[in-house]
Amino acid sequence: MLYYNRYLLGGLVAHPHHHRPGQPHPPAPVAPSILRLSAGKRLAVAGGLIALLWLSVLWAMK
Repeated sequence: MLYYNRYLLGGLVAHPHHHRPGQPHPPAPVAPSILRLSAGKRLAVAGGLIALLWLSVLWAMK
């Protein structure tokens, strides 16, 4: 959820807090991404996708 100020009926309304006063903000979730993988794992994923594509081509040619 993005935290930002919202305008409601012409007035400024502060965003709601999801933690108690004096408590730190909870950590933001990290979305999964291919860029977070190591280079070896990215190459393995690319190789697997290439092999899957070739298998589908060979299956379609039968």
